[in-house]
Amino acid sequence: MILLVLFALLAGAGTALSPCVLPVLPAVLSAGVTGGRRRPLGVVLGLGASFTFATVALVYVIALLGLPNDLVRTLAIVTLLVFGLLLLAPPLADRVEAWISRVVPGPARRRGQGFGSGLLVGASLGLVYAPCAGPILAGVITVSAAQDFTLGRLAVALAYSLGSASVLYALILGGRRITDRLDAYRGRIQVAMGAVMVAVAVVMIADLDVRFENAIARHLPSALVDPTSRIEQSPDIRSGLVDLRGGGPVSHQGGAARAATGRRLPVYFPAPELTGTQRWFNTPRDRPLSLSGLRGQVVLVDFWTYTCINCIRTLPYIEAWYRRYHRDGLTVIGVHTPEFPFEKEASNVQRAIGDFGLTYPVAQDNDYSVWTAYRNQYWPADYLIDARGRVRLVHFGEGSYEETERAIRSLLTEAGRRDLGAMARAHSQRPDPHATPESYLGAAKAARFANGPILPGRRTFRAPPAGALQLDQLAYGGQWALGGDAATAERAASLSLRFEARRVFLVLGSPGRPRTMRVLLDGRPIPDSVAGPDVHDGVATITNQRLYRLVDLPRAGRHLLTLRPQPGIAGYAFTFG
Repeated sequence: MILLVLFALLAGAGTALSPCVLPVLPAVLSAGVTGGRRRPLGVVLGLGASFTFATVALVYVIALLGLPNDLVRTLAIVTLLVFGLLLLAPPLADRVEAWISRVVPGPARRRGQGFGSGLLVGASLGLVYAPCAGPILAGVITVSAAQDFTLGRLAVALAYSLGSASVLYALILGGRRITDRLDAYRGRIQVAMGAVMVAVAVVMIADLDVRFENAIARHLPSALVDPTSRIEQSPDIRSGLVDLRGGGPVSHQGGAARAATGRRLPVYFPAPELTGTQRWFNTPRDRPLSLSGLRGQVVLVDFWTYTCINCIRTLPYIEAWYRRYHRDGLTVIGVHTPEFPFEKEASNVQRAIGDFGLTYPVAQDNDYSVWTAYRNQYWPADYLIDARGRVRLVHFGEGSYEETERAIRSLLTEAGRRDLGAMARAHSQRPDPHATPESYLGAAKAARFANGPILPGRRTFRAPPAGALQLDQLAYGGQWALGGDAATAERAASLSLRFEARRVFLVLGSPGRPRTMRVLLDGRPIPDSVAGPDVHDGVATITNQRLYRLVDLPRAGRHLLTLRPQPGIAGYAFTFG
């Protein structure tokens, strides 16, 4: 933890010098170089405190009260406008400063000389500063309302804000030295700084700051955009970050290679019990299974979720192994750990089990209890357990099917089984290594959007010209309601994507009633000859929440996909094959 806190301290200092903070920096300097000598300290302390609050606690308040997710940004803009206008009117600013000095707590009042007003301005800037955190660090300290509060997350957030505040404080002091030499022009400088703060607020209202951040993210090397990226790759740091998240992958892949060469599989760790699950399927009277009750059998624990295309492509192999070796002592347990909220519904999971023809036991892991016990982080992930309850093989992702089956046979042989017969047969679509990467529509993981950074809330987009989209880029058009996990179509909504793949899948849902969505390929209604099975006459009918296959080309190629959903259709994530 000490190493992680030191990393956060350095990351905060690096962020204060990164291009991401440039849109906020003029307002920080404007707030600090004017006013009394204690004002800079108030600015940086307010910024650090509000940044910590925004990244650790504010998300709980917003979720609890049902407030809009962009409320934080709105509050920051209003505060900047108010203080900027006050600086433009020095007599009024003096009155407000005197009032604040009477209102703020005793210790702050005794500091005097602008500390109180600096504290308030800094607090507003901290709310804007929060998105500048590096991607991995932000994933740790921007705690979702579903997670529990921990002192570890608080310590990381405090260290990060302290690192940033220290650098910004040094910059403000440097700016004050310059303005002190221009004491005769202090009144004009104050008015000019007020104008700068108002200008920054106007820039934020027009979303020009986020467009700037998106531009530098596209055109500058990642090391310049996020100076902490190299530090984050340290094994010790990554391990600490995984602990804060409450789980993570164990680095025990490679056993399949030993099985392929006939060598004995290594012993990794005792298999954690399957606790904290919800409903079970494909077991006698749907009763839960336990590893202790399965002692003496070989067990394959497969983490999956029914909208994950990578998981779907592995299911035929897992089902084939279960059917082939169950009589020889193999038990497969599919641990269904949901990625999206609707995947927690037992009826949806049961429908998917039937659609995929799964006959082996499946458990719902809605609270990530088994996932966390295994320190897992991937879909799909397989943990092969021997007859003595020890994990002997770990494999993440698709592929290595023959090696995994040989590992199963090896452990069955160790358990005393003989005459296992021929290997199982299965067929599944193979992933295309050159296909467009998985693309999320919700604000929490949205990337590669031509519209700029995707922020939560109800937003109206101007769709870019079709020719403006680069490969793997997406673009919203019309009005959308953007949440963390999903984007819901509203008035005149459209979604465009320039992809490279043979097949295109999209997780969709239409709560309440079926709705339709027009599907265009390269600007024209997609013909049935290359449309997926969920599209007919260029239209997809969206009902329950699941993975829809929209495009099914004879071979991989580069195309422009445009979707025009009816209001109420929610989209989650594209996958490709």
